[in-house]
Formats: sequence, C-alpha cells, structure tokens
Amino acid sequence: MKKICKCTLFVPLFLYMATMMGCSSTSTEKTTHTEWCKKRYEYAEELYKAKKYGRTIDKLEEILATCAGSGYMEQAQFLIAESHFNLEQWIEARGEYGSFIVNFPGSPFAETAEYRKAVSSYNMDYKIDRDESNTTTAMKDFERYLANHPSTPLRDSVNYYYNNLVDRVAEKEFQTGRLYLRMEKPQAAVIYFKEFLETYPKAKRRQEVLFMISDAYTDLDQFEPAREYLAIAKNEATDDADLQKRVKKAEDKIAKAEETYEARLKKEAEKKRLQKEEKNMVN
Repeated sequence: MKKICKCTLFVPLFLYMATMMGCSSTSTEKTTHTEWCKKRYEYAEELYKAKKYGRTIDKLEEILATCAGSGYMEQAQFLIAESHFNLEQWIEARGEYGSFIVNFPGSPFAETAEYRKAVSSYNMDYKIDRDESNTTTAMKDFERYLANHPSTPLRDSVNYYYNNLVDRVAEKEFQTGRLYLRMEKPQAAVIYFKEFLETYPKAKRRQEVLFMISDAYTDLDQFEPAREYLAIAKNEATDDADLQKRVKKAEDKIAKAEETYEARLKKEAEKKRLQKEEKNMVN
C-alpha cells in the first residue's frame, strides 16, 4: 500500500518537473536564438562598415532566412539594399529597397529607401538608341517619392535627377529631328523640333533646337519663321558671346538665302515672261 502511494505521488511530481524543464529549455532556446541573430547582425554590420559589401550581403541573407521574429529582419533587409547600392548593383538595389518598403512601410528608413530606390532606377543602364523603359521607370519612382513625401528636404536633388531624365527622353526626339534635317527633309524636321520645344521647354538641347528649326525654315524658304526662332535664340543668349556669334552667322545665312530665293523668283518670272512673248509672236 505504501509503495503504491509513493508511486502515485512520484508520477505527478515527475510530470511537473518535466514540464518545468521543458519550459525552461524552450525559454533558453529562444534567448539563444535571439542572441545568435544579434551576434550575426552585429558581425554583418562590422563587415558593412569595413566596406566588405559582398560578404555583408551573404551574412544578412542568412539572417533573413533564419531570424524571423528576432527583431533583426528590418535592419537586415535595409542593409542588404544599402550594400547593393554601394556596389552599384542598381537592379538588385532597386529590388531590395522595393521589398523593404513593402515589408516595413512604417520604418523610419522607409523614406530613405524610397528615395534610393528611385536613384537606383536612375542609374540603371540607358542607351539613347534602345528601349527607354528604364528612364520611364525612374521618372515614375521619383514622382511616387514626391507624392508620398511632398515636404522632403531632398526636393532639389529629386528635381536634378528628374530633369536629367526628361533630357534623356528629349534627346531621342532631338536626334530624330536632326536626322530628318541631315536627310534634307526640313518639313519633317520642323514638325519634330516644334514638338520638342513645346514638350521640353527647359531641355538642355533647347538652344540647339532653336538654331536648327531656324535652319529648317530657311531651307523651306520660309524666312519669317526662321527669323522668329532665331530671335528667340538671340534673346536667350544675351550673356553668351559664342552664341551671339552663332546668331549673327545664322542671320547672314538667312539674308543670303533670301537674296538667292528672290533672285530665283526673278529669274523664273523673266523666263515665264520670255516664254509668253515667244508664244504671242508665234500666234
């Protein structure tokens, strides 16, 4: 009877101790896991500070794979994006910043991530004679950034990048218009150049386009619009001696072309007069 009693008491005592040990073990494992993640992140941070960005990315990717719920996911995700950014791996950087914004929209680093995402887009490969989708993507990224952060102190920087992107798009239109001018198709060149001036009034090629559209109108024997566009170029080049010389040269070209045109008209008129007289004599 006593033995049975001892066993009955021992079983619940054993279960209680086992439960407590299990809880203690679980708690210890959680602490160990968090500490492990902390040490791994601190090591990755040291690598980042030492500018060993490739190794930094490897260590941080381990943290993302194994440290969910540890409190280090946000920092790790952002530092991966920063590492790609510093390595000038622009496609990867943009992707990582994008993931960070989606996963941690309330982070104090979210605004920086959105700005650098746009800068990464700006730096992606671009060639004037190829697809301009990267340029369009970068423009949309900067537009979205300004929409989300209208009071940003980085507005001047954003405007700088955005204006350069506009110039990229404008450059393609400029090259097309110039090509038509070289192909001796001044009417087509005028169409492209007028569209350019209306769409991109602040483009860096503006002065050059003003001269070229003046040339195109001169080739078309339309001297009044040629002088009008040249006058705009002259007014906008008041402090530039070289441009003023170019204006003078263009003015002389228009004057000479107009003289040639009038001489041709007189010659044609004289030819028609003679033909008419000959016809009357025959009759």
